[in-house]
Amino acid sequence: MSDVLHLSPETLDRPAASGASALGMERPLSTASKGQAGVITKVSGQTGAHEAVDSAELERRLLEMGFVEGALIEVLHEGLFGRDPIAVRIDDMRVALRRREAAAVTVQFHEA
Repeated sequence: MSDVLHLSPETLDRPAASGASALGMERPLSTASKGQAGVITKVSGQTGAHEAVDSAELERRLLEMGFVEGALIEVLHEGLFGRDPIAVRIDDMRVALRRREAAAVTVQFHEA
């Protein structure tokens, strides 16, 4: 699989060739598309939607799965219907989650 994007904190801090920042705006992981990558900046249990578990429990579950601040993340796959669920790579691990749960993770995406 040669289509793997490897990001490091040093790469993300370096300005792009055009002089612009290599990082885009911070936004929820739930808005990402396949192939987008960045760095997790915030994890909370707040999704803005009704959840089956309370926000503290959702935050705890996300943290246990590896969604921690500073982790490198890339969207690997989207479901066929409604682009849900999504599969992401967090550092060296792959995780699938619903987009409504991904809304609790804020990512600063790398601009292509």
